[in-house]
Amino acid sequence: MFDSKHPWFRPLWRRLLILAIAGGWGVFELVTGNPGWALIFLALAGWVLWSLVIAYDPNENSGNSQ
Repeated sequence: MFDSKHPWFRPLWRRLLILAIAGGWGVFELVTGNPGWALIFLALAGWVLWSLVIAYDPNENSGNSQ
């Protein structure tokens, strides 16, 4: 599974970069006439927006008890 609480995602710029790449690729696919791929990448961007931007808590531990 994908661990959205991994410490690598703590910096905001990384989370926003992933969102921009997924959303930008989805828009690119839509503009070039590929609605199937556009739907996939825009859905991915929506999930990234929710899990890595809106609901993300940078202070939450990643499950490691150290």
